[in-house]
Amino acid sequence: MADDAKPTGELTLRTTAMPADANPAGDIFGGWVMSQMDNAAGVRASERARGRVVTAAVKEMAFEKPVKVGDVLAIYTSVHRVGRTSMTLKIEAWVRRYLTHVTERVTAAEFVMVALDRDGNPTPVPPEA
Repeated sequence: MADDAKPTGELTLRTTAMPADANPAGDIFGGWVMSQMDNAAGVRASERARGRVVTAAVKEMAFEKPVKVGDVLAIYTSVHRVGRTSMTLKIEAWVRRYLTHVTERVTAAEFVMVALDRDGNPTPVPPEA
């Protein structure tokens, strides 16, 4: 990735990586990063669907760089495609390294989210307002 690379999408979530989320070497668990990405995808998709959503799939996620204790994790989201009941979101995870201004992309993936009605059945995603 080029040094001048910038996040794409809307900043949806920011949090600090803490020792409880790390292995003994101080590397943050990949599952924790993925959970933050899923959380951000849910926030963005529920705003777009104006209601309840669930994660249906995560497409091809590979970690490019580690996240360390103290890094600030920032999740950027963009709605890439809207179908009848589902949405595909592009999600990027970036870090600002602890006590620096260095930012690096950690990973990216596409998340497929499905809109649900009150009974938990798929429901159409309304047109954009």
